[in-house]
Amino acid sequence: MIGYVTLGTNDFAKAAAFYDALLAELGGKRAMEMDDRFIAWGNSPDAPMVSIIKPYDGKEATSGNGTMISLAADSPATVDRVYKKAIELGSKDEGAAGPRGDSGFYAGYFRDLDGNKLCVFCTSK
Repeated sequence: MIGYVTLGTNDFAKAAAFYDALLAELGGKRAMEMDDRFIAWGNSPDAPMVSIIKPYDGKEATSGNGTMISLAADSPATVDRVYKKAIELGSKDEGAAGPRGDSGFYAGYFRDLDGNKLCVFCTSK
């Protein structure tokens, strides 16, 4: 159902480098670019994407309180690796990678360089 998710940024070059490195951990690569204001990353053209953008109205980008983007991973080891990469890239910890409850949900939470909250997770069924 989700086509793509867009996050605003105030430092486009820094955000692009952050997401190039972070999303590569999940097999993501740049799928679409427009000028110096929009980049989308994905695993295939028909799958959901994550993108960054300079706000259209020219105002400062802000992070949404209560808004979170969740990135699906294939295993707890991948969650650990992506969470660790995010912290290495300068993310703020919002909850270390690990199991959440006893439902088989395993996740790590962090904020990107612009303060947007992300989660990397996997589930065991």
